[in-house]
Amino acid sequence: MTGTMRAPRSRGMLSGLLLVLLALWGGLIPFIGPYFDFGFGSSDAWVYSTDRLVLSILPAIAVGLGGLILMIAANRPVALFGGWLAALGALWFIVGNTVGQLWNSSIGQALGGEARRVTEQLTFFEGLGAVMLLLSALALGRFLVVGVREARQAERERRPVDDRAGPEYTAVPAQRKRGHFHLGRQKAGAGAGRERHTRH
Repeated sequence: MTGTMRAPRSRGMLSGLLLVLLALWGGLIPFIGPYFDFGFGSSDAWVYSTDRLVLSILPAIAVGLGGLILMIAANRPVALFGGWLAALGALWFIVGNTVGQLWNSSIGQALGGEARRVTEQLTFFEGLGAVMLLLSALALGRFLVVGVREARQAERERRPVDDRAGPEYTAVPAQRKRGHFHLGRQKAGAGAGRERHTRH
C-alpha cells in the first residue's frame, strides 16, 4: 500500500510549471495590462479592487499553489490535492465573471476595439481558465494511474521476508522438503555408529 502512495516527482513537473506560469499571468495581467492598453475598466496600471481580488487574484493563488504542489509532491494523495486545488481555481476563472454579476461584481468594460475585447475576455477569464482546467485534469489523470514500476515496488513491499530473500536462502527450505537433510543426518549417524563399533 505504501508503494502505491508514492509517485515520481517528474510526473507532475511539467503540468505544475505551466499552471504556475498561467497563474502568474492571471493574477498580474489585470494590473500590468493597462501599460499596453490591454485590460478591463481603468486604463491605469496597478489599480486594486475587491472585484479583482475575487475574480483574478484568489483563483490565481489557488492555481499557483496547486501547480507548486504538483511540481514537488512525491506522495500521490498530496499531488491529487494540488491537482484538485488548481482545477477549482481554473473553474472559477471560467465561471467567476458570470457568477459575479449576481452580486453586481464588475471589473469594467474591456479596453480597445472588438477583436481586442474578445482577446481580453478569453485571456483574462474563460480561455485562461479552460487551459488551466485542461492541465489540471491531465495532472490528475497521471497521478490517478498507478504505473507498472510502482505496482511492482508495492508488490515487493507486501511480500514476506523469506520470499524476498535470494536463491541461496530459499534453497535450504526446498532441500528440507525433499528430505535431503534427513537422509544426510541418518547416514552420518550410521557412519559414526560403525566407527564406534570398530574401535570396540
